[in-house]
Amino acid sequence: MPNDINTAPAGEKALHAIEQLVLFALHQELIQPADVDYSRNELLDQFGFSEPYALEFSETPLESPQGPLDILIDYGFEIGLIPENTDTYRDLLDAKIMGLLMARPSEVNAQFYSLSAEKGIEAATDRFYKLSIDSNYIRMDRISKNVFWLQESPYGDIEMTINLSKPEKNPKEIAMARLLPPPVYPKCLLCRENVGYAGRLNHPPRQNLRVIPLKLNNENWFLQYSPYVYYNEHCIVFHHDHVPMKLTKESLKRLLSFVEAFPHYFIGSNADLPIVGGSILTHDHFQGGRHTFPIQKAPKEQTFTHASYPGVSLSIVKWPMSVLRLHGADPAVLLECGNDLYEAWKSYSDPEAEVLAFSEVDGVETPHNTVTPIVRRAEDGGFELDLVLRNNRTSGEFPEGIFHPHREMHHIKKENIGLIEVMGLAILPGRLKEELDAIAGVLAGDLPLLAAVKSEADHALAQHASWIQELAERFGTGHNHEEAVKIVQNEVGIKFTHILEHAGVYKRTAEGQAAFRRFVQSFGAL
Repeated sequence: MPNDINTAPAGEKALHAIEQLVLFALHQELIQPADVDYSRNELLDQFGFSEPYALEFSETPLESPQGPLDILIDYGFEIGLIPENTDTYRDLLDAKIMGLLMARPSEVNAQFYSLSAEKGIEAATDRFYKLSIDSNYIRMDRISKNVFWLQESPYGDIEMTINLSKPEKNPKEIAMARLLPPPVYPKCLLCRENVGYAGRLNHPPRQNLRVIPLKLNNENWFLQYSPYVYYNEHCIVFHHDHVPMKLTKESLKRLLSFVEAFPHYFIGSNADLPIVGGSILTHDHFQGGRHTFPIQKAPKEQTFTHASYPGVSLSIVKWPMSVLRLHGADPAVLLECGNDLYEAWKSYSDPEAEVLAFSEVDGVETPHNTVTPIVRRAEDGGFELDLVLRNNRTSGEFPEGIFHPHREMHHIKKENIGLIEVMGLAILPGRLKEELDAIAGVLAGDLPLLAAVKSEADHALAQHASWIQELAERFGTGHNHEEAVKIVQNEVGIKFTHILEHAGVYKRTAEGQAAFRRFVQSFGAL
């Protein structure tokens, strides 16, 4: 590499970046040796060049494509390939570039199943996960900026994250997106038609997305990784067709089928009702991966058996939410037990515990009870099915949901508690990074900020005002910054633990746990 490449003209830098990217793609096996000239020519054409980099090029391949990608995207903005130099438009070009440096979907699928047959399913998922990172579909440069800490709680360590990996649109882009017609293709972010899609202002690019076809219960499904990987090998398993989520016996059968084929992964589903459900209820899907969540480590408090399901144990788990853990060696028997328990819960009411299965308005019954199911292989090789009991009722006191984060917690989190958070991994909004840093500043002596928060109703930290005052009174304002950050994080973690308790149908009180046992016993478990 010439010593003066950093001061070279923009066009020469771009040509050099193309060589770096082609070398990276070859080294990471995104392309094969026979693809090198073809891939280089595709990139040259994309950026309006007729000849490649003219100087001698011999470099150690890069660990990440991001450096040369940024150079090419800067150049793309200069020559008009993108109209504005914003994250959204940069991402559109980023995915297009990397899509030119990848195998076609059919080749990726063939490699996955060939590797699975030769070396096992773990080797196949290892390679596919690495492909998703190397192709920049999973943006590790952004994910590495996420804030993470472990929070001690009465239920074991809770995993806390502030998510900074999902890019935010600027106000101008939001306004422009509103002027676009409603999206009709792809119908949603989970549709198979996203593979290779160029994207637009109101839909992310997917030229570097690849998915693996699966059979679950003789149905067509697909496996891909989440671009935001909230945990290790965070995958999404989605239906071939754009069909709405509905938890049924077949759903539980699919989950058990998946862990038979992928025993190193867990898999779970969001609930299928509003408030307690996930963010995408219009396309049937599950989430899985290779991660041991806090819920899995939670101890069993009381174990039952049922005469109708030999070999299956049913346990109440020590967890802020209401969890029943089923364990058995035979997935068919476990399925029958799990489904019958789910069906029993859907129609179960206990007014004393504020559990009502239905409400009726103008003669129309609305269901309220559902579950968040999670399946994994147990240490003994058997199967574990966690059924987290959910109820989406609202009331005058709790209009957003009785078993939902209550309003005093909304300054930290007001969104649905979905599958990932049910399992003990908090995904807090990115806005909290700067807000919590500022609040730590108050505990480290920023008294003018404290005064401003108290006096200005429209202050950026106004939603935290009463909490900031409470923290200042309890802990004082004389800490160094590192101490202050730890105090604030600990208090946020405590709040999130309370949020999970809010979402628990049966409270962690003597009365609540007695009501929990009433349900289990009504099912016939002893």
